[in-house]
Amino acid sequence: MAPVQPESIAEILRNAEAEPKGLDYQLPVPVLALRVDVEEREREIPVHQHEMAQLVIALRGAVSCDVPGALWMVPPQAGVWIPGGTPHSNYSTANAVIYYLMVAPGADGGALPTQCCTLRLSPMVSEMIQHLAMLGACYAPGDPTDRLARVLLEQLSLMPREELSLPMPKDARLRRISRAITLDPAERGTLQSWARTLGVSERTLNRLCTSQTGLSFGRWRRQLYMIVALRELSAGATVQQVAYSLGYESPSAFITMFKKAFGKPPVTYINDRLQAGA
Repeated sequence: MAPVQPESIAEILRNAEAEPKGLDYQLPVPVLALRVDVEEREREIPVHQHEMAQLVIALRGAVSCDVPGALWMVPPQAGVWIPGGTPHSNYSTANAVIYYLMVAPGADGGALPTQCCTLRLSPMVSEMIQHLAMLGACYAPGDPTDRLARVLLEQLSLMPREELSLPMPKDARLRRISRAITLDPAERGTLQSWARTLGVSERTLNRLCTSQTGLSFGRWRRQLYMIVALRELSAGATVQQVAYSLGYESPSAFITMFKKAFGKPPVTYINDRLQAGA
């Protein structure tokens, strides 16, 4: 597999919906950072995989990453780490500014996680990634950019991990439900209505959800709504907008549910994360 130039990689990432196969490429350097600006519409990069590992960061807007068995959220001052060879898809909100940190196999010396996780990034690490993206990929072993990349990997391995994911089922029927909610947060189908739509009994649907996610259908659906809520809040939506888009009768009801899930009211949670990166 021949290396490709960073300009080509960025173009592939912008147009991955058209040719997801193009995302499997060899890096021209051990570590590469790229900035991708999403246009004025939501976009999804279809399921793909590649040998390199990848950290996905949203500087503005929000990104969620769907990997086998889990849906991961990229909140402010954090990134989702996806080990090489992991099938995944990315969903970005409109007008998002995304940074991809790509790490060639073996470049980290085994210091970075071998499983998907959310890493809480320090302001220094975030700035290092942005600076590396400005420097491009034309660097040689031992030169200043190479040394910066090596220090960045070392610092990245020290970042604390966060559990900002939701168990995701493999069953196509449950995946249909999760996709419907992810794409349309106003979808408020009940266990009864979804069972009827899918042509199964309520008991079968609930048992299937529990066996594949460890959660009852009702609890799994509520947690999925909270992941979607976090995505929309990170993208700049107001509490009122998110509450009503998720079908809550009042913002206060939504705030109560969000606090139960994340330990803080939504405005406090988002502001605390943003201030941590200031």
